[in-house]
Amino acid sequence: MGSTAPRAGAAPLPLSIFIIARNEADRIGATIRAVRDLTDDLLVVDSGSTDGTQALAASLGARMIHNPWPGYGPQKRFAEEQCRHVWLLNLDADEVVPADLAAEIRALFTAGEPRRPAWRIGIAEVFPGEGRPHPWAYKLTPVRLYRKDRGRYAPSPVHDRVALEPGVKPGRLRGVIHHFSVRSLGDQLDKLNRYSDQQADDLEARGVVIPTWRVFVELPGNFLKAYLGRRHVLRGTYGFLTAMNYAMSRHLRIAKHYERRRRTTTGPDRVDPPGPTF
Repeated sequence: MGSTAPRAGAAPLPLSIFIIARNEADRIGATIRAVRDLTDDLLVVDSGSTDGTQALAASLGARMIHNPWPGYGPQKRFAEEQCRHVWLLNLDADEVVPADLAAEIRALFTAGEPRRPAWRIGIAEVFPGEGRPHPWAYKLTPVRLYRKDRGRYAPSPVHDRVALEPGVKPGRLRGVIHHFSVRSLGDQLDKLNRYSDQQADDLEARGVVIPTWRVFVELPGNFLKAYLGRRHVLRGTYGFLTAMNYAMSRHLRIAKHYERRRRTTTGPDRVDPPGPTF
């Protein structure tokens, strides 16, 4: 349903852009508008939205496909398989490509095939009340622009990472994707709580055992990682609050893993010895 049509005068690149989504009607419009001039194949794979996401995306020119949710990696692999071009750009539904990055991507193709088969792109969070990322905001740098015959998303249900062929060295674009990840603190906590369930499921499925002592250090350690290491300290009160949310999500991952491991190995009636005294 739907087809991407670049505006008159804007030649599409030999590039498919794909987005996975569920209930993103309040955010996906900005994502699509920012990149629809780059492509004649903009794909949205929806896993069951009930808020009008599908109709909105289709009205903006996206090609819509429904696929029940199989996990992050498998959903992105499904989307890769539906794309019509070999070159792919992956965006999440809460990410916006600014004009300078769109121009940089277009410039890669002006002389034909880009010189590298994969490119890393910085991603920086934009908190509520901000129009753009802080100049010194921490940036993730995943591979997001790549040839699907040289790399594919890994099949992990909880980690969405492009696994490149051995020997492929990705380039790095200068532009930065703007990540509008936080609707509200409550929404962020709900999302992180659900994600920690999926992470605990994944650890159990893979037979991974994380030592119990991590329960005591995960929250403070990850708060410092986010607040200082990821420079949330520069973002004022909201930076402090989101660093706390991040730390809580990492703590919940370990706590839920511990709870499930305890039930599996000892049964529900075990009484643990007291923990360390501080």
